[in-house]
Amino acid sequence: MSIDTSTTPSATTEGGTPARSVPDKPGLEGLEERWDERWESAGTYRFNRSRSRAEIYSIDTPPPTVSGSLHVGHVFSYTHTDTVARYMRMRGREVFYPMGWDDNGLPTERRVQNYYGVRCDPSVPFEDDFTPPDKPDPKRQVGISRRNFIDLCGELCAMDEKAFETVWRRLGLSVDWSMTYATIDERSRKTSQLAFLRNLERGEAYLAEGPTLWDVTFRTAVAQAELEDRERPGAYHKLAFHRTDGGSDGGGSDGDADVVIDTTRPELLPACVALVCHPDDGRYAELVGSTVKTPLFGVEVPVVAHHLADPEKGTGIAMICTFGDTTDVIWWRELGLPVRAILGRDGRVVADPPAAIEGEGAQRYAELAGKTVFSAQQRIVEMLTESGELIGEPRPISHPVKFYEKGERPLEIVTSRQWYIRNGGRDAELQQALLDRGEALVWHPPYMKARYENWVGGLSGDWLISRQRFFGVAFPVWYEVGADGEPDHDKLILPDPDTLPIDPQSDVPPGYEASQRGQPGGFVGDPDVMDTWATSSLSPQVACRWADDPDLFERTFPMDLRPQAHDIIRTWLFSTVVRAHYEHDSLPWANAALSGWILDPDRKKMSKSKGNVVTPIALLEQYGSDAVRYWAASGRPGTDTAFDEGQMKIGRRLAIKLLNASKFALTLGDGTAGTDTITEPLDRSLLAGLARLVDEATTAFDAYDYARALERTETFFWSFTDNYVELVKGRAYGAHGDAAAASAQATLDVAIETLLKLFAPFLPFATEEVWSWWKEGSVHRSTWPDAEAIDRLAGDGDPAVYQVAVEITGEIRKAKTEAKRSLRTEVTSVVVTDTAERVEALTAVSADVAEAGRVADLQISSVDGSSGEGPSVRVTLSPES
Repeated sequence: MSIDTSTTPSATTEGGTPARSVPDKPGLEGLEERWDERWESAGTYRFNRSRSRAEIYSIDTPPPTVSGSLHVGHVFSYTHTDTVARYMRMRGREVFYPMGWDDNGLPTERRVQNYYGVRCDPSVPFEDDFTPPDKPDPKRQVGISRRNFIDLCGELCAMDEKAFETVWRRLGLSVDWSMTYATIDERSRKTSQLAFLRNLERGEAYLAEGPTLWDVTFRTAVAQAELEDRERPGAYHKLAFHRTDGGSDGGGSDGDADVVIDTTRPELLPACVALVCHPDDGRYAELVGSTVKTPLFGVEVPVVAHHLADPEKGTGIAMICTFGDTTDVIWWRELGLPVRAILGRDGRVVADPPAAIEGEGAQRYAELAGKTVFSAQQRIVEMLTESGELIGEPRPISHPVKFYEKGERPLEIVTSRQWYIRNGGRDAELQQALLDRGEALVWHPPYMKARYENWVGGLSGDWLISRQRFFGVAFPVWYEVGADGEPDHDKLILPDPDTLPIDPQSDVPPGYEASQRGQPGGFVGDPDVMDTWATSSLSPQVACRWADDPDLFERTFPMDLRPQAHDIIRTWLFSTVVRAHYEHDSLPWANAALSGWILDPDRKKMSKSKGNVVTPIALLEQYGSDAVRYWAASGRPGTDTAFDEGQMKIGRRLAIKLLNASKFALTLGDGTAGTDTITEPLDRSLLAGLARLVDEATTAFDAYDYARALERTETFFWSFTDNYVELVKGRAYGAHGDAAAASAQATLDVAIETLLKLFAPFLPFATEEVWSWWKEGSVHRSTWPDAEAIDRLAGDGDPAVYQVAVEITGEIRKAKTEAKRSLRTEVTSVVVTDTAERVEALTAVSADVAEAGRVADLQISSVDGSSGEGPSVRVTLSPES
């Protein structure tokens, strides 16, 4: 018997019914490797690109960073996506589900440095036969050429990607492994460069010089979305600035003619360009418009007013330096102040002082030149103490300091030339358009939309996309070199789009010869690479092959789903919306499904930096992939979930029970009983409940609530195995005649087939194994259960009938357990009094209840509620022998 018309039996009995091949001892061991091989050879998950866009379900799978190893957080979120992919495939959609690898950027460079004991030094010449050190020493890295370094990056990425694919296959991800991509491969480079050139042509990308957040360790600029605050110790220092007009101090200062400011960064005193107070702060009103001289260096700077000055912070008046923090940048830009930058890209004080520092001030500055920020602060505090311009002792504090999310030293702000893409941070109209895109996107769960809106609404600048690194997508730009030998950054040389991808460091622009590189009248290539998010933000375009396969792109874009973690809404999700808004005037996908974090037993987020991650291979081997997937799929969308091996044990027990219960049910009959034989009240009642379950699971999955679909299916399944199977066992063996047996056997077949399909997105290996015992093809290519079809089989079945049978059988079992008797103990009598409605339901299934409970005499009577007597069940066990 099969109610799935999409499959046919692989073999048949003499009567034409499916032949069954049920193993004597089914088990989970070895299922992952066996079924992965069969799925691959059969092309079970191969994408059929002949289907129309309306028939395709397209997933923008997150490309994991391959610089290291996967952890259970990856298993958690990628399982969520896979359950949706499998569900959509069973619903008749052709699922476009490629896997990408995020292999460019700083994490890969850092891993290569440590793995091979090398570092990139562009001044070193390329070696054709370069071999990494036999014994790499991360602390004594060998300098190698840019090309050699990039080659090593590619080599290590290929190894890491293979290891990642092995884990994903073991987990049972139903991706099409013939459609993988990498963020540094030729397709990704072409796509990224083409999109950039089009952004540049439309004015959405631009080159600008100005203050930039800078990581002094990695020597690269950092975008706003990559910042994080970390609490660090510091100290407030009171400095005396000297009035130049001979007036009083203006309120609350400690010197006769001084203006006292509080600062945590006295080392930036040579970079001071102004003092600032709030416009409404009466203490300093008379100072606004005047000038003061800086301590130690005697530079005359103006006193200005700005609404961002906090009257409650420190003394209420602060120094503006170029640049100490992002507020300094805002003040500098909005107040039109000069630049006196003193920090270089290496995080040290530059050799030459700002032009305004002269004489004795220049001598003092020379004592700071070349020092790190820390050492410069120590020396300047000593000098201020000696000059008497440090008032009192430094006051220790703890305060948030901005770091690059992957960095280990506080960020500085240096002046540099960088590439930007407009993102609404300085354009109210564009900002609103991007907010409207967020409103049109369907969020799962819905409350995640607020994170997007808060981020977009809080942007203060455009998206910085250039990085001063090596292993990344190069900017497809050259610059003309003037007669003075210097590049003219206003004169860009761009490639023909048909020649992409290009590397401006090795390729020659049109109209030039290689010998003209770096020469007057010649050219130089842009040395920077794109931020990894600048490529990842094009993952829909890369996966759907926008740049080289318009037919596939038309069939798959805009995509249906973007699954991702909630903490990168500000980076990956938003930046992808920006790129699609510009290039396609649309959203990149219809739905965004956000997963939560995995928490350790102390409720802290698991992360490599915290050292509390758990790698998945041992868990997959110990519990089995279905068990680990069960734990992952139990986590609700957007909700942080604790790592719990106990849940994996439950998942393993569930998978084993599915094998064993299916074996038992399928061996009760031979498949010859047709669905037209389902006549017994208990059977029809079960199917009515099963139809409701299918409805619930379908509704949950349609809302991307895979966890609820699993929860409802699992609850029904345990009741089915613990109760229904026991209730019909005797009848299925023929205790009440052939017709009653056929009804039970047909119902068991329908229930097992339906439950296998409902569990298939979660337990792909166990369900496929059982399916293979009696069906041809794959359960994962079968059709999702049809609630209406099952309801038709149920006929007049009422779920309440089954529930009453379960409750009474439970009372009988309870009596045996409390008497410490075997469940096989004979029962002399059971007397049930209940409402008329429940008595009627119980009467319809009394034979099954009596058979299952081994009851000799089952007496059922109704009770009038007004009599004061409530429902009761009295069980009399047979005497012990």
